[in-house]
Amino acid sequence: MEFRVDRRSGVATYLQLVTQVKQALRLGVLEPGDRLPTAREVVEATAINPNTVLKAYRELEREGLVEPRPGAGTFVRRSLSRPEAAADSPLRLELSAWMARAREAGLDREDITALITAAVDANFREDTT
Repeated sequence: MEFRVDRRSGVATYLQLVTQVKQALRLGVLEPGDRLPTAREVVEATAINPNTVLKAYRELEREGLVEPRPGAGTFVRRSLSRPEAAADSPLRLELSAWMARAREAGLDREDITALITAAVDANFREDTT
């Protein structure tokens, strides 16, 4: 797993790491038993403070998603993936096809992200009230 840090996002760096691990768990990229990169590996790849990585891993541990194994690293404890989100699932294939049509129509990444965010907000409105 490779972490990406967007320093201009306004989102705390440790939360960006937490979010990326959760997304990997939801998409099945990470499975129970997989080892997360060590703090040193993340620091070398992203040039962030090691304490930031450790804070992210502690948060994931607090949520029961990973577990540290002394001397061995941090390992995925449970998955968040669902069959409906698998790489070959009909929903994911439909979304990919829609995404291709949106790009062909001239929409850029920000346009597509705005559309998806609006659709998610509209469909989950009752969950936030």
